[in-house]
Amino acid sequence: MTLNDIQLMIDFNYWATNRIMQSLSQLTPEQFTKDVGVSHVSLRGTLVHVMGAEAIWVKRIKGEGIGEMPRQEEFSTVDALGDHWQMVEHLMVGLSHMWKSDDDILKIISYRDLKGNPYSHPVWQIVQHLVNHSSYHRGQSAAILRQLGVKPIGTDLITFYRERPSA
Repeated sequence: MTLNDIQLMIDFNYWATNRIMQSLSQLTPEQFTKDVGVSHVSLRGTLVHVMGAEAIWVKRIKGEGIGEMPRQEEFSTVDALGDHWQMVEHLMVGLSHMWKSDDDILKIISYRDLKGNPYSHPVWQIVQHLVNHSSYHRGQSAAILRQLGVKPIGTDLITFYRERPSA
């Protein structure tokens, strides 16, 4: 895994997130918060979970205290969630631009999970996990959107590659 690979993964992650957020513009506020029987209750709950997890991973990489996961009630609208997520994206992308060589992504990050268990992983594994976790929940979000009668904008990796100027 190289620094370029990791930066490409981060670019993909936020490209895909922004496409899901665009799909949300077709929802009513009631649809956004509707209990659809999934693990995080609603589309809002699922996306707040993803955004919160990304924010925690950024803080872990930076060596900051993580606090706790945000509550979905803190984001009453799609715009409120989108605004906060853009801040998380800005922090993650900014952090990735500070990495100058492959050695930077080999750095071991020691942290505690939300239950207090200690772990250590290199940056590149953390970023891979972050992107994989987000992709998993974007798939759930796409299914929820379809249940709500909205056709989601595609977030396939190959589409990302096709749309990149260097493709």
